[in-house]
Amino acid sequence: MRIVRRTLATVVVLALVGAVVFHLMDPEKREITPAVRALVPGRFMHLTDGFTHYELAGPPTGDVVVLAAGMSVPYYIWYPTFKVLVDSGFRALRYDYYGRGYSDRPDIPYNEDLYVRQLAELLYSLQITAPINLAGLSFGGSVVTAFTDRYPARVKRLIYFDPYIRRPAPAPFAMHIPLIRDVAALLSERSAAEGQLTDFLHPTRFPDWPVRYRPQLQYRGFRHARIADALDALNLDQQPELDRLAKQDRPVLIVWGKQDSTVPIGASKQLLAAFPKSQFVVVDSAAHLPHWEDPMSVHSALLAFLRR
Repeated sequence: MRIVRRTLATVVVLALVGAVVFHLMDPEKREITPAVRALVPGRFMHLTDGFTHYELAGPPTGDVVVLAAGMSVPYYIWYPTFKVLVDSGFRALRYDYYGRGYSDRPDIPYNEDLYVRQLAELLYSLQITAPINLAGLSFGGSVVTAFTDRYPARVKRLIYFDPYIRRPAPAPFAMHIPLIRDVAALLSERSAAEGQLTDFLHPTRFPDWPVRYRPQLQYRGFRHARIADALDALNLDQQPELDRLAKQDRPVLIVWGKQDSTVPIGASKQLLAAFPKSQFVVVDSAAHLPHWEDPMSVHSALLAFLRR
């Protein structure tokens, strides 16, 4: 019995030490409060699941272009495209998903239903009722596909930038063990900001990119959103959604960085099969974010597509 008691005591001590170390290492020490929201640029809309951080600009009568961001980078990822659209007379909307940037981080499942609901409610609250041009970057490709599938009459043009379309994938064993999963996610956050530079073919041109990314890491709920997303993606197959969209008559633009290592250009086969009449723009000397690395080529093609 003495050995059992010692073993249990050791386990308890190690668990307590681990909890303390986890707390000390955890960057998520703050909440997004009204005071925080008052200090950041952009606006906030209170929706069913919390506040959504967004920016809407351009002529009130301009053709609306909605920009859905990537997996974890907030809406600043669209800055050059947003500016070009507004300067060109379009009405542009960009926003942070729940769990990212300065949007709220509700303790709920992060799944396709949530992202579709967030966008639908945001459009309704902003009184955007006419059909929109909907663009998705990386993970945003998954979001705009799901939204268009559920609200086909709301979308008149689809635009994909290096999109990630969800397909079932085997889960690492550790993903099913909460403690290991949380620790692994925490450790990965220590290099998450610098890791975003791999989205560029020429990262030295964007030295402030990690600095922009870091602020969101300090707010509670970011890690939960990332983990919940990863778990949801394991069994989600969006091919049926693409098959339904393929039967609809809608202009589609696909833009891809030729040297993308995050979502390699080979993945474009799935979209090109669904949309054989789409306009496909391959951007040389660019990786996952071609609108930053070759803005002139990308935005010329985008504006021509929107004005056609």
